[in-house]
Parts: sequence; C-alpha cells; structure tokens
Amino acid sequence: MVDRADINSVLAQMRAIQSQVQASSSTPSHVIPQNAGPQSVERTEFGSILKNVVDQVNDAQKTAKNLAEAFERGDPMVDLPQVMLSAEKASVSFQAMTQVRNRLVTAYEDIMKMSI
Repeated sequence: MVDRADINSVLAQMRAIQSQVQASSSTPSHVIPQNAGPQSVERTEFGSILKNVVDQVNDAQKTAKNLAEAFERGDPMVDLPQVMLSAEKASVSFQAMTQVRNRLVTAYEDIMKMSI
C-alpha cells in the first residue's frame, strides 16, 4: 500500500525544485533590480541546483538500497512495504531526473543547430 504522505512529499520536492529553477531563470543574471542593495539579491546558479537534485536522487537510491539490505538481513524494524515504497521513490526520482536531462540535451542540440 502506498502512503499518500510519501507521495505528497515527493511531489512537494519536485515542486520546490521547479520553483527554484523558475526563480533562477525568471531574472537574468545581468539584470539587478534598481532598489536592490548589495545584500538583497540572492542568486542560485543552475549548476548548484542541478547538483542538489542529483544529490537528492542519489540519497534516495542509497536509502532504498540500505532498506533493502536491512530487510534481506531480517531487520525487524524494516518491513516490506517500507522497502518497496523507498524503492519506488528512488525510481520515480531517477526517472524525473533522466527526463530533465533529456530535455536539457534536446535544448542544447536545438541551440547548436541555430544559425548565427
């Protein structure tokens, strides 16, 4: 049985990542608001966002692997639904990251095909 709270937390993480990407891409890096002081502008680099996402996916996969190994060892604190849910979270996270990568590669290829 899939726990709705876990699904909602994965969806919330995906929405947070989406809002981070949109926030960083909505203001060009060369444009600074007129009323912004040196301390008020916070920029998030695309590379750091991407690294954070990859790290989160990696953590989800490590957690799923550790839970599966604990279940195989017969740990009484780990049950099968918990292992399966963790594995599905890791799988969905990896698939989402792969789709983002595919879209980035496609966008890059489209840009490279443009004539100057």
